[in-house]
Amino acid sequence: MRTETPWGPWDPLSLSATVALLAPLSGPWWIAGGYAVELAVGRAYREHADIDVLLLRRDQLAVQRALPGWEWWAADPPGTLRPWRPGEVLPELVHDIWCRPGPDEPWRVQFMLDDVVGEDWVFRRDPRIRLPLARLGTVSGDGVPHLVPQVQLLYKARSRRPKDERDFEAALPVLGEDQRAWLTETITLAEGADHPWAARLRAG
Repeated sequence: MRTETPWGPWDPLSLSATVALLAPLSGPWWIAGGYAVELAVGRAYREHADIDVLLLRRDQLAVQRALPGWEWWAADPPGTLRPWRPGEVLPELVHDIWCRPGPDEPWRVQFMLDDVVGEDWVFRRDPRIRLPLARLGTVSGDGVPHLVPQVQLLYKARSRRPKDERDFEAALPVLGEDQRAWLTETITLAEGADHPWAARLRAG
């Protein structure tokens, strides 16, 4: 699904092409965004304007080295893109990276950087929310690593765009009891007890 942005067009790689592209990486990575929810649900149900991959911040330079011919841009808050130089360690406030095969190509993949403390993943919007790294991701039936749906939905809970609402509705039937409980607790912490998704989750 090709879309236009102020920084040039997006024409994301397919899920299979992204997985193949990242196969050489030795560190962990996970498909994120709407694709992560679809992988958890077990079926495709909507189009995607981009494809997101979650990396640990400590592994950021590994992906640069794995794709040396690509062009990298860091998203500096509050919403500007700048070149990410080879070997540059991005500051903690930078969480998103856009990349493409060359300057005349459309953007292909977005990488997101998350932090860890010890062996715990830390939610960037509220450091009280943590999860052991071993529970951050899972693998689909065809071998694709992806974020567990409750973590991806926690990220989506703030914006609640139409696509986020659709992802929540699709994921709700496949969330286990423990996943529902964790998502209810973390949405309440990060977004407030009156968040509509927390109410839906408490309702069962």
